[in-house]
Amino acid sequence: MEPLSQRGPPRLSWIDTLYSNFNYGTEDYDAEGNEEPKVPPGGSETMPYIDESPTMSPQLSARGQESGGGGTDNVSFTPTDGLGTEGERDAGKGLDMRKLVLKDFLASEEMYINQLEALLLPMKPLKATATTSQPVLTIQQIETIFYKIQDIYEIHKEFYDSLYPKVQDWDGAVSLGHFFQKLASQLGVYKAFVDNYKIALETAEKCSHSNYQFQKISEELKVKAPKDSKESHTSVTMEALLYKPINRVTRSTLVLHDLLKHTPSDHPDYPLLQDALRISQNFLSSINEDIDPRRTAVTTPKGETRQLVKDGFLVELAEGSRKLRHVFLFTDMLLCAKLKKTAVGKHQQYDCKWYVPLAELVYPSPEESDPCPHVHAMADHDLEDVKMKISSMKSEVQKERANKGQSRAMERLKKKVFDNEFWLLLNSPSIPFRIHHRNGKSYLFLLSSDYERAEWREAIQKLQKKDLQTFVLSSVELQVLTGSCFKLRTVHNIPVTSNKDDDESPGMYGFLHVIVHSATGFRQSANLYCTLEVDSFGYFVSKAKTRVFRDTTEPQWNEEFEIELEGSQSLRILCYEKCYDKSKLNKDDNEIVDKIVGKGQVQLDPQTVQTKNWHMDVIEMNGIKVEFSMKFTSRDMSLKRTPSKKQTGVFGVKISVVTKRERSKVPYIVRQCVEEVEKRGIDEVGIYRISGVATDIQALKVAFDANNKDILMMLSDMDINAIAGTLKLYFRELPEPLLTDRLYPAFMEGIALSDPSAKENCMMHLLRSLPDPNLITFLFLLEHLKRVAEKEPVNKMSLHNLATVFGPTLLRPSEVESKGHLSLASDIWSHDVMAQVQVLLYYLQHAPLSYAELKRNALYISTDV
Repeated sequence: MEPLSQRGPPRLSWIDTLYSNFNYGTEDYDAEGNEEPKVPPGGSETMPYIDESPTMSPQLSARGQESGGGGTDNVSFTPTDGLGTEGERDAGKGLDMRKLVLKDFLASEEMYINQLEALLLPMKPLKATATTSQPVLTIQQIETIFYKIQDIYEIHKEFYDSLYPKVQDWDGAVSLGHFFQKLASQLGVYKAFVDNYKIALETAEKCSHSNYQFQKISEELKVKAPKDSKESHTSVTMEALLYKPINRVTRSTLVLHDLLKHTPSDHPDYPLLQDALRISQNFLSSINEDIDPRRTAVTTPKGETRQLVKDGFLVELAEGSRKLRHVFLFTDMLLCAKLKKTAVGKHQQYDCKWYVPLAELVYPSPEESDPCPHVHAMADHDLEDVKMKISSMKSEVQKERANKGQSRAMERLKKKVFDNEFWLLLNSPSIPFRIHHRNGKSYLFLLSSDYERAEWREAIQKLQKKDLQTFVLSSVELQVLTGSCFKLRTVHNIPVTSNKDDDESPGMYGFLHVIVHSATGFRQSANLYCTLEVDSFGYFVSKAKTRVFRDTTEPQWNEEFEIELEGSQSLRILCYEKCYDKSKLNKDDNEIVDKIVGKGQVQLDPQTVQTKNWHMDVIEMNGIKVEFSMKFTSRDMSLKRTPSKKQTGVFGVKISVVTKRERSKVPYIVRQCVEEVEKRGIDEVGIYRISGVATDIQALKVAFDANNKDILMMLSDMDINAIAGTLKLYFRELPEPLLTDRLYPAFMEGIALSDPSAKENCMMHLLRSLPDPNLITFLFLLEHLKRVAEKEPVNKMSLHNLATVFGPTLLRPSEVESKGHLSLASDIWSHDVMAQVQVLLYYLQHAPLSYAELKRNALYISTDV
C-alpha cells in the first residue's frame, strides 16, 4: 500500500479551479526598468503545486515528496485519475485507505474542536463583565467578535462524536456518508461567519489597541493539545483562531475529494459523498471572494503553516539606486521580491531578490551597526515640479474626459501621469528602515512615513516573540513560495493615484484645520508630542508637529494647524515620547530616536469635515486616547479675500490705507515679521513651508490688529513658524492681492511669453505699473525671500520652494470667475496656480531690483515715447 505521505497531488486541477475565482488585475510594471523577464529552471513558467490550505496536515499535503534518496529539489506529481498502483486499485485496499483518510481527518477535527473551545473560553467571563461598571468589552463587541463560533462548535462536536466510534470500530461496508452530507448541509452557518469575519477582525484589533486587558487575553489563548501529545496546550492568538473556521471548509472539501477517490462507485457512501462534495464546492466558490487572501498560506516542507501577515510596496536602496520592491512578511520570514515583466497573456510572476528568516533578523545597538549608506535626497523643488506636472496632466485628462476626447490621447496622458507618479514614489521617500541579518549583512528601505516604518517594525517584532527556527529554502521551495506571492498578496497596485478607478474618490484638495487637544491613558510621566501625517499623491507625508509637553501623563497641547491637502483621504496621528539621551544616536538618520507610544488613523470624510463647525473626534491607540478637532476649507475658499469690516486694523485692510495711517512705506507687520525671521528663523528647516500653530498665529493677528504695545515682546517669545505663518496670513487676507486684481491678467500673459526680451520688458513694465505701497512692499519681500534662499543648504528652502508657498498668496485674484477647471479636484495645482508660482519665481531669479531704478526706467521710457 502506498503510504499517505508519498501520495502525489490528486487535487491539483480541482484546487486550481477552486482558487480561480481570485482575479486581481494588477498593473504590469517593471520595478527597476532594466531587467528582462527570467524563465524558471527548465524553461517552464508553470510553478510547482502549492498547498494553499493554512492548516493542511503533512499527511494530506498535496505537495509531492521526494522519493528514495532524492534531494528536496525533486517534486513528483501523480496523475489525478486512477489510484496510482495496481494494489491501490483493488477495492479492498481502497477501503483501507478510506479508514486512514478518516483517521487523519478525525485527528485534525479533534484539534479544530479544541481551537474552537479555546476561542469560546474567554467569551463567558467577558460577557459577565460587560454588565458591570468596568466592562472589558461591550455586549455588542463580544457578539461581533465571537459571532456564530458557538454554533460552529456544536455542529462539529456532534459530527465528531458521531463519526469517531464508527472509525474506531471500523467496518468498510458501513455507510458514513450521511455524516458528511449533514455537515455540508449546515454550511449556512459558515456563510454567516464569513460575512461577519472582516468586521470581527477589525473589532478585535480595535479593542486590543484600546483595552490592555483584552489585548493580553487575545495574544495568548490556550489550545488543548491532542490526546497523544506530550504538551498539555499551545498558545495561539485570537486572530489566528478566528481564521480557523474559514480554512476548515476548504480542508473538509479536500477530505471529501480524497474519500470519493478511495470509495468504490457501488458503495452506498458514494452518492452521499458526491452530494456533500457538490454542496461544499458550490459553497466555496460563492465565498472565495469574501475570504481575505492575506489569510491564505502555504505549507512548509515540515508540514507547518507559513502564513502571510503583511505585504506592501517599499523602495529599496540597492547598489546605490532606488528600486521598487514588493515585500512579504510571513510568519517565519521576510521576502523581498519584484514583479517581473511578462509577455502579453502570460501569468505575472515575482522574482525573489532576497529573503531573511525572522530567527536570523537582529537589532544591533547603535555602536554595533554600520553607518547608513549615503542617501541622495531629491531637491524639494524637483519634487514640487513633478507634482505640478502631474496635476496639470490630470487637469488635461479631466478636460479630455469632459470633451469625450480620443481614447488614444487619453491613454497617452494617463501613461505620462503614471510615469511621473512612479518617479515621485521612488524619489520622495527618505526615512530609513534597515533590515539587519545576523551575519552582518543589511538591507535598506526608504519610507515616506514614520507610521509605516512603525507598522513594519511592530509586525516583525510581534512575530519574533514566538519560538522561531532558522532554515534554508531549497531552490524549488523558494520558487514555489515566490510563485505563491502573486496569489497571496493583499496589496495589488503600486500606491499611485493614477491606479485608482475613475469612480473612486479623488481625495480632498484644500486646507484641513486640525486642533490637537489632549491625550490620556499614559501609565507614567513622559515628554510627549504628536505629529500629523496625510496622504499626498498616493503616499503619506508628515505635515505638522505639536510642541513637547514635558513630564506629564495628561498632555494638554490645544494646538491648531492648517494642513494643505493634495488629494488626501486619511489623517494619521502619531504620539511620541521625546528622548533627550544623546547616547542613543541613530546611525540610520543621525537623529535622537524618539519612541512611538501610539499611532492611529482616521478617514477624511468630506461629508463630516466640510462644514463651518469643528468636528471633534478621538483616536484610540494602544490604550492611549488622543482628542482632536478638524474642519476643512476648499482652496478657493481659503484664498478668498474678504475685506475687513474694521478699517482700524491691518488684516483685511488695503495696503495703501495701512501705510498711509502708519506713515510708512512698508507695513509695520511685514517689517517686524521679516526682521524676526531673519534674526532667528533663517536657518530653520522648512521656514515658511512648515505650519505654525494656528492659535499662536491668531494671537499675533489680534495683537497686530490692536496695535498692542507688547507686540515686540510677543514676537521674541513666539515660535518662529508662527511668525512666518502670520506674515503669510497677512498677504493672504489682503482685500486684493499684493500684485493687484487689475494687473493679474497681464501677469498671466507676460509669464507665458516665449521671447526672453519681450518677457523682460513686459514683466518690468507690470512692476512699474503697481501702486507705490504695493511695489515697495513687494520689492522688500522679494529681497527677504532671496536671503532666505541663500541659506537653502541649511533650511532646505530654495527659490522654487518659496515661490510655491508665496506665489498664490501674492497673486490669486480676490474674485475668481467660476471657470470649468475650478470644479476639478486638482485645482490646487491648476494652470493658474502654476503660472502664479512662475511669476514670483521669475522675479526671485532676476537680478536685484530697486524702486529708484524701476521708476527711472519708467521715466526714460515715457520720455522716449
